[in-house]
Amino acid sequence: MGFLIDRRLNGKKKSTVNRQRFMRRYRKQVRDAVAENLRDRSITDTKTGEKVSIPARDINEPHFIHGKGGRVTHIFPGNDQYVTGDRFPRPKDGGGMGGGASDKGEGMDDFVFEISQQEFLDALFEDMELPNLTKRQLAGSEEFKKVKAGFSSEGTPANISIIRSMKSATARRIALGASKRTQLRELEEQLSVLLSNEETTTQKIISENIREQRKELEKKIDQLREQLARIPFLDDFDIKYHRHTKEPTPHSKAVMFCLMDVSGSMDQATKDLAKRFFILLYLFLSRNYDKTDVVFIRHHTTAKEVDEEEFFYSRETGGTVVSSALELMKTIIETRYPIKDWNIYGAQASDGDNWPEDGSRCTRLIQQLLPLTQYYAYIEITDQGNKPLWETYSKLLKDPPSISEGAFAMQHIKGTEDIYPVFYELFRKQYP
Repeated sequence: MGFLIDRRLNGKKKSTVNRQRFMRRYRKQVRDAVAENLRDRSITDTKTGEKVSIPARDINEPHFIHGKGGRVTHIFPGNDQYVTGDRFPRPKDGGGMGGGASDKGEGMDDFVFEISQQEFLDALFEDMELPNLTKRQLAGSEEFKKVKAGFSSEGTPANISIIRSMKSATARRIALGASKRTQLRELEEQLSVLLSNEETTTQKIISENIREQRKELEKKIDQLREQLARIPFLDDFDIKYHRHTKEPTPHSKAVMFCLMDVSGSMDQATKDLAKRFFILLYLFLSRNYDKTDVVFIRHHTTAKEVDEEEFFYSRETGGTVVSSALELMKTIIETRYPIKDWNIYGAQASDGDNWPEDGSRCTRLIQQLLPLTQYYAYIEITDQGNKPLWETYSKLLKDPPSISEGAFAMQHIKGTEDIYPVFYELFRKQYP
């Protein structure tokens, strides 16, 4: 009795290929659903997937049916409401959205399925990148990749180059048999002339000398053909192998500065929105880039570089002096991140309030920082219009001194529903 054991990675009645095809086909609907669910997701919940729903009307597929042709009359029993020519009312869409009881309408529930953390992040950060990521650094790289470096006569069977080996074998056979083929053609021509002469001469007068010449030619022709046949089709000398060499992989070295206002003017709801934005940014960097440093800076009247844990969970607060964070960022760049080697980015989140006497100092510092960065984004979290810090930064957009185009951006966030659209707008890919 034999047994069959299914060792495929796919679960029962599941297909990874079909699932990937589904995710690609409906990626817009999936991404919209993920962005919608992100609003209610806990800011600490970053290790799980998500259940997403897609309206059933979005996954309907066109299909062909065979027409019956001609005129067909159907008789259905129990019809006491309609006669020939009546029009049926279109049923209202159901959609499974709830909203109270009703005695009208039909429809279908939304299609609900669960995606993994990997699929969740793929859908979330699709078509996003760090802008202007240009500077590359080879020194100190510890990762290598194998690249083709020609061919070799020695190697492992797995690296055999079939095409190059066959070309080498063909060239060898041509070179070894060239002279013999030339002789063979000459002898065949001589034999052909001799045979044509025999056809024009009667058998009785064919001399013994002509017969000997024919036998000799046929013998030489057979010998040359045997010699050509003994040339091997493939020889050890012909076998060629792909040769590979290790080449250091260039990495784009980038650092992201995350500046968050934790002053007393930032209430808990505003801080929660800022943390949600920075968690999204941190996930994006961790997911898409291996060689990216993240520098966390919290500030109130003073600024301090902190680790990830303190950045998101510390309860320290105070007054508002934004220039302290900009000054600390500038100092860290000068001491640890030379601009010739690093792509430098900054993201600042604040409610827009600032100590009035600090405005001019912020203007001077941001004008010094922007030429050092590849991209700087300011996010103002408020629903009360433009605040002092927005007015300070907006002057740079009107008259940007030594700032490359697209290197500075400003956006408003009013609620959780704005976080992902703003994030996508700041970091979406810019196609030429």
